[in-house]
Amino acid sequence: MPPRQRIAVTLPAGTSVADTIERVKWAEANGYEDGWMGDAGPPDVTTLTAALAAHTQTLRLGIAVVPVYSRTPAVLAASANTLGQLLPGRFVMGLGASSQTIMDQWHGVPLEKPLTRVKETTVMVRSMLAGEKSDFDLSTLHSHGYRQPPLEQDVPLYLAALRPKMIEMAAEIGDGVIFNLWPKKALAKMIEHVAIGAERAGKDPQEVEVVNRHMVLVTDDKDAAVDAFRARMAPYYATPVYNNFLAWAGYEDVAATITEGWAARDREKTMGAISAELADEIAVIGTAEECRERIRWAGETGIHTHIIAPLSANPEDIHRTFEAFTPDNFPR
Repeated sequence: MPPRQRIAVTLPAGTSVADTIERVKWAEANGYEDGWMGDAGPPDVTTLTAALAAHTQTLRLGIAVVPVYSRTPAVLAASANTLGQLLPGRFVMGLGASSQTIMDQWHGVPLEKPLTRVKETTVMVRSMLAGEKSDFDLSTLHSHGYRQPPLEQDVPLYLAALRPKMIEMAAEIGDGVIFNLWPKKALAKMIEHVAIGAERAGKDPQEVEVVNRHMVLVTDDKDAAVDAFRARMAPYYATPVYNNFLAWAGYEDVAATITEGWAARDREKTMGAISAELADEIAVIGTAEECRERIRWAGETGIHTHIIAPLSANPEDIHRTFEAFTPDNFPR
């Protein structure tokens, strides 16, 4: 049976643990089914997920995603085991390669052979979660003699992916696929590669859950919000992972201009490469009904779980955006 449509709040709510606890409490009380956590700094994602377990009864919590370079497979398996016990049947571990900025610059770890590293990490973590004694000599990783007790309920491993090879591997090896920051015209062909990978593993492509973090803002001033998105996200698309993805998605000239602008430290050129039209292709910005219609379209095109990530730090904007997707306002 195909996964049903689910709506999630994005987590954490900034660096304050107390604010994140309040967000998940509000989300659960207002009919949200999921909360999905990013991992790009404080608070620590696995520690925070463990803390949130005491404040939820029904919310499914996922991590989208833990970079496979910053924690070893044994650490990932131990974390997943703990979180699986705290949230039985309500926890999803997302794994991914992250970006050159986060790995090379923040962590000082080279982002090498990302597809292989994600695949091998997934294979090892799944084996460890099953209680098998590690005996791995792989091309990017090795482990011998590690063992932990298996869980009564499996922790699914979802994999982040943007381009064809990674998407196909994620659908083949992972239990689900996680997308992010695609232009509208790229989504259909991304879903096609999910099907290719699923079929390679003998899975029904319709049963592979696809999760996506949508950058959303419910607003009456769309032009200002689009400009804010351009300023915020243009540097993101300067990183090789997302720059190559943008080129693959059909925006080669835009990707090249962003690279040139970033190399020259020309902020105007970098931001100017993303037109208002392209920003509107990537972000979900507009009135409540316009934003809901866009999420409906994504659901019809192949996304199952929609993480609503407000584009503003303003509490009123955040509340208005989340409020637009409660079950009362957005029936599933």
